[in-house]
This record gives sequence, C-alpha cells and structure tokens, in this order.
Amino acid sequence: MARHSTRSRKDRNRASAIAAADPPYVGRFAPSPTGPLHQGSLICALASFLDARHAGGRWLLRMEDLDPPREPPGAATSILQGLRDHGLYWDGDVVWQSQRHTAYAAAVQDLMQRRRAFACDCTRQQLAREGGIYLGHCRERGLPLQAGHSIRLRTDAADTIQIHDLLQPMLEQNVSSAVGDFVILRKDQLYAYQIAVVVDDAWQGITHVVRGSDLYPSTPRQVLLQGELGLPTPIFAHIPVITNRQGQKLSKQTHAPALQSSAATQNLRRALEFLRQPTPPPGLNSPSAIVAHAARHWDLAAIPGSTAIPDTYTD
Repeated sequence: MARHSTRSRKDRNRASAIAAADPPYVGRFAPSPTGPLHQGSLICALASFLDARHAGGRWLLRMEDLDPPREPPGAATSILQGLRDHGLYWDGDVVWQSQRHTAYAAAVQDLMQRRRAFACDCTRQQLAREGGIYLGHCRERGLPLQAGHSIRLRTDAADTIQIHDLLQPMLEQNVSSAVGDFVILRKDQLYAYQIAVVVDDAWQGITHVVRGSDLYPSTPRQVLLQGELGLPTPIFAHIPVITNRQGQKLSKQTHAPALQSSAATQNLRRALEFLRQPTPPPGLNSPSAIVAHAARHWDLAAIPGSTAIPDTYTD
C-alpha cells in the first residue's frame, strides 16, 4: 500500500510551501542537544524559520533530548541562546522530548496491542551479519516487554512509501526490504527518534517540515508510522547539508566549530548565501534586520535540489 507524504514536485515553484486553502502553517526546528549551534544547524534553523515567517506561519522549537548519554551539560541552553543571538525567536514554549515519554509510551503500547509492534532481543552483531536488514527473527516469539528487549514496528511487503519532497527527487522505498522491522524503543529503554518525531509533529500540529537532506532516507519510516497511528503527514522540504573539505556533514562528530554570537550577522549572511537567497543590503547590520529582510524575500525554490553542498568558507 503506497502512502504519499507531500504534494507533487510542481510545488517547488511556489515562493512558499503554503497555499490559501491549506491549514495555517506551523513549522518547527528540532535540534538534538549534543553540542552548541554550528553553521550547519544554523542553516537548517534559518531555512525552517524563514519558510514559516514568509508564509505568515508559526515557528516552534522542540529540543530532542532523547539520548542523555550524548548530551553534554549546557548544550541545550547554548543552542537556545545561539538562536536568540541570531534573531531566530520561536513561538510558544520550548517542547522537551525528555518530558514527553508518556505520549511515546502510549503510542508504543497501542502498536503492541494491535500486534503492529513486538519485543526483540536480537543483537547488533546479528544484524551486522545480515547486512543491517532486520529479518523478523522475533516477530512471532512473543517475548515479554522488559529491560534488554527492544520494540520494533512490524513492516510488510506492501509497505512501499513515496515521498514527494519540495526540493529533493521523489523517493520511493519499500520499508520492509530497505530496513526491515525497525526499532521504536531501544534496548536501553530510550525511545527512538522515529516514534518521538512522529508523535510530537502530530501533537504540535506541524504542517511543514524543513530540515536537512541527511534525514530524507528515514522519512518513509516516519510516514509509515504516521499511517499506523492514524496521524497526519506534513509537507517535507529537505535542504542540502553543508559539508567540509572531506565531504562530511558539518556536525559535532566532524568537529564543526561553534558559532560565535559576536559574528551573528556574518553567520547569517553566510547561511543565506548557502541557501541561494537574496543578499541583504550592506546597511543591515543587526541579526533581526537581516532575518526580517530574508523573510520578506524568501524563495524556497531557489535552494538547490542537491543533498549536499561544500562549505566555501572552509580554510
């Protein structure tokens, strides 16, 4: 059964991803607090912010603090301050995924009761030997829900998902053959990104998701979960990620330097150049003025439909 996540590619020709007949635009930025704001995360935040503001919509902030061992103290606070320093102010309160476990547990329990999910004790070594595709070893074993067991969503051969992204080429993926039954609750009893993002996007009423292309391959799993849980699917636009000289995505893992708030105007101009947006006039010398100008002149269709673009400022 095919499910469609967004409208057709012709939507790229619109200045924004919203039309008059659509529900009010609600976008979001959802960083993981694994380190301070860097140029790559600023580009994603700015793109989602500008698309929302250009459409007259709301821009929400969700902190995806699902993995405490990977979250250094103070990282979340640093990200929030970095966004403010760059003129990116969100609507409403910050949502913390660490405070949303009850909602995720309810979704997992619903899937378990309907036998759409099951407990699993397979190891990473087993998966590695099988090429990383889960082959359903624990589907019918009826393992108890306990520590040391993960929970996986049951996928079927008919689960072919088509994603019509606003920027990237259409993605068609049979989730069963591409990844198999995938984890929604880890063995360490931490909720997986896939279940949390789906539950929270629906709860917050997110209509549009503008994010990095590195998340595009996992989108079919989210659309599949949305169908299983009876939740709406937002419109997606996956922007290119910025890479270093080695072709690696700028991230904490690749030692991307933290942004300096004292250089906020330069950081914003650099991000807008990466996104192929109009250059703000030289007289605009504050983050808020640059962001306001960029929101008025935002053009989603100007962003290249590639998955990655090298950082031209790399030394």
